[in-house]
Amino acid sequence: MAGIERQDAAAEVAAYLQQHETKSLLRFITCGSVDDGKSTLIGRLLHDTKLLLDDQLAALESDSRRHGTQGEEIDFALLVDGLAAEREQGITIDVAYRFFGTDKRKFIVADCPGHEQYTRNMATGASTADLAIVLVDARKGLLTQTRRHSYIVSLLGIRHVVLAVNKMDLVDYSQERFDEIVAGYRELAASLGIANVAAIPLSALKGDNMLALSPATPWYRGESLLEHLENVQVVQAGGVDALRMPVQWVCRPNHEFRGFAGTLAAGEARPGMEVAVLPSGRRSRIARVVTADGDLDSAHAGQAVVLTLADEIDASRGDVIAAAADPAEASDQFAAHLLWMDDAPLLPGRPYFMKIGSRTVGAQVTEIKHKIDVNTQDELAAKHLELNEVALVNLYLDQPVAFEPYADNRELGAFILIDRQTNATVAAGTLDFALRRAGNIHWHHLEVDKAARARIKHQTPRCVWFTGLSGSGKSTIANLVEKKLLAMGQHTYLLDGDNVRHGLNKDLGFTDEDRVENIRRVAEVAKLMADAGLIVLVSFISPFRAERRMARELFADGEFVEVFIDTPLELAEKRDVKGLYAKARAGEIKHFTGIDSPYERPENAEVVLQTADATAEALAEQLVKAVLGA
Repeated sequence: MAGIERQDAAAEVAAYLQQHETKSLLRFITCGSVDDGKSTLIGRLLHDTKLLLDDQLAALESDSRRHGTQGEEIDFALLVDGLAAEREQGITIDVAYRFFGTDKRKFIVADCPGHEQYTRNMATGASTADLAIVLVDARKGLLTQTRRHSYIVSLLGIRHVVLAVNKMDLVDYSQERFDEIVAGYRELAASLGIANVAAIPLSALKGDNMLALSPATPWYRGESLLEHLENVQVVQAGGVDALRMPVQWVCRPNHEFRGFAGTLAAGEARPGMEVAVLPSGRRSRIARVVTADGDLDSAHAGQAVVLTLADEIDASRGDVIAAAADPAEASDQFAAHLLWMDDAPLLPGRPYFMKIGSRTVGAQVTEIKHKIDVNTQDELAAKHLELNEVALVNLYLDQPVAFEPYADNRELGAFILIDRQTNATVAAGTLDFALRRAGNIHWHHLEVDKAARARIKHQTPRCVWFTGLSGSGKSTIANLVEKKLLAMGQHTYLLDGDNVRHGLNKDLGFTDEDRVENIRRVAEVAKLMADAGLIVLVSFISPFRAERRMARELFADGEFVEVFIDTPLELAEKRDVKGLYAKARAGEIKHFTGIDSPYERPENAEVVLQTADATAEALAEQLVKAVLGA
């Protein structure tokens, strides 16, 4: 008898475990404006579903007495606001993730900050979510941050939104107020393309309509919040059925095995299936679908596997294995939506790293088509982007990448931009489509190359880049260097900042944006001249390290020589024959380098020339001998 009971108990345990293994998972976020009750809502959900352990509950009660805002009552917000700064200020700063489950479903919830300053953190939380709970304070209604977060929710492809009208207890559970807020939000959602909006009146603090319908709102006949989360069927918009697998790692444990590890972003992989490796386009067939538990007959989207191919073809991390019958596109120019996340503004032309899937490439924002007003959805002209601004931009990459529009595939359509110097993430974006011109423009092979052009001139092409403050002596020294090289029979050309602005760059001003474009154009011209076999001398203030680094990367190793004309600002002002510093000091010239526009000193210049204690002639002679080997 005891044995039968043990078998029954084991069967019940096995059935219980099987039930929980097969439950669906819903990822959702809470977002909205400051103090709308996002953290309180999550804390109340965890508390009322009895998913807190005794020690967690005891700690919450203790924290509520020390840091809480509800008197003797439990402050549920403290359950997810774990940072000291969050508790001191009573706000959410970072994204807090919590896992919980009910008999019907498993959940991962991200509590996102409401402050505009931390919008970047909210976007991080939303990037993996299937559903968004947008909280609105019933007293305040729709605020700017509510609209901003809703726009980001739409931008990141979340098509299911719960409008949680919170703090209904503070407006006496007014149906009229609830209906007013819901009508306004549905209008906003329609303009953003959010089709599925479920509106629920709540009091997260009191627990009204959280787990079950509240008698305080007899006029509301819908689902409670938890019921809606358990029952909602989330289907991503768009999508592709064909195989897409970004290669994360080339697995080669021994000389007999070479496989490509990754997680299927879409479609199905099975042995014998013809595939193409992108962007190269090389084709082969899948030989095996390998996992830690053995080979599979097929693998589906979301599974992590190792694919072996029938042929030894070149594929590396960042490539995409796709169905040969329906391959993904590859391009190096895109239209994309961008959320700027850095305190320093985005300036078109400045180089960044772009990470898309498992691939990292060089990238530039070549043009800001327009920025978007999050309140009105109006398209506004812009030359740069400030923190938390959203815009439609054109992107240029230094090599093609395989991609899908974000609406079809999140993994292959989402990207981040990374600052090359600090490695900080400065932007997140979604790819809309490849620019047509990328497919129409191809490199044309030329029979006469740089080496041939240099050989006939009996010299080594170089770009000697002079940088320094206005009045430092750049043009004077560059002119002397060119004269000496000419006397030696060298073929040269001097690009001077003032002279170029009379022609090539006469349309540019002196804002930070125009300075970046100024250097970008000059660097490209200098590259062409070096390709012609010339020694090109470039004399520009070029105040920003990022643009000088961009110029350097256009040239082969050893071709670019950065020369820093190190002249103190006081000495440069004394030499001010044009009177520019005096006018800048008087406020007559705006954006003047060294006065009201910064100059970033080179950190690793090949040559540093100190002008305070030497003549221009001597410095020019020194440069010719030391750098050019002449």
